[in-house]
Amino acid sequence: MATVFSSRLTSFHFLNKIQLPTNAKGPEALAFELGTSRFFTGVADGRILKYQGTTIRFADFGFAAPNRSKSVCDGTDTSNPNPVCGRPLGMALHHRTQRLYVCDAFFGFGVLGPEGGLVTQLSTTAEGEPYRLCNAVHVHQPTGNVYFTDVSAVYDIREFETEASVQDSTGRLLKYDVRSKQVTVLFRNLSGAAGVAVDEQEKFALVSEFLANKTRKIWLQGQRPYRSKIVNSLPRTRLDNFWLAAARVDQSNLLPVGVRIKGNGTVLETVNLERWYGNKKVSEVEEYDSKLYIVSVSVDFIGVIKY
Repeated sequence: MATVFSSRLTSFHFLNKIQLPTNAKGPEALAFELGTSRFFTGVADGRILKYQGTTIRFADFGFAAPNRSKSVCDGTDTSNPNPVCGRPLGMALHHRTQRLYVCDAFFGFGVLGPEGGLVTQLSTTAEGEPYRLCNAVHVHQPTGNVYFTDVSAVYDIREFETEASVQDSTGRLLKYDVRSKQVTVLFRNLSGAAGVAVDEQEKFALVSEFLANKTRKIWLQGQRPYRSKIVNSLPRTRLDNFWLAAARVDQSNLLPVGVRIKGNGTVLETVNLERWYGNKKVSEVEEYDSKLYIVSVSVDFIGVIKY
């Protein structure tokens, strides 16, 4: 979560709620199919759900825990994630191949095909170091390369409060090369590496460091690849612009907002979400088909604003 200051604060009067199934809560991320209203999200009890429209609504699509039991796991709470059940966090769909790449907090980095089911693990370690909290995923659509983050090299999802209290800075940015099928570490020592977004030319990545309340721009090409600088606060892509889930300070309270920034960190717009989320954190804001989609681990619905 980050703090954002902007001279333009946009308020909308209506938010549509796409309700999750009765035993599901804590949506964390979104991945959209092109040309449809269908999308994927992961929930607290370890399931990946697919939204198939207003008639069918949500259906179970996949999971990362190989021994997951529906009787044990379905409906379990986000405040106590269970390794037996898994916890999908980041996800991104490669549109051409319909491969859904997933970061699970307990089972690392993997992929689902169009039929869903059990996630195929692609990587649980990088350069000999295991993932402790595989989190955000972004697919570079032209190449199919996948960029993802590991929040910490020390603390897992059950140790978040400790990680925050010590201001852990062992997070990493990683790349899965779709041709070589190898994972490499691109950048280290990130303070809570949460969101990641890559520009269309694959020249740079933006990585949110929520523990440090900042966004880092990391160059992927050029004479000095993997140099970086601090630009602003928290990402999600749309052409040359990026959406982020963040917060603003109001009389010592942190209130949820969606923020659109340029690749250089310039704030273009801040959307006020307090009316529907109060002081609850939002974890992702996506723009798709002229709508903003919002997810929060503290609620049991997907928020949609006509934008």
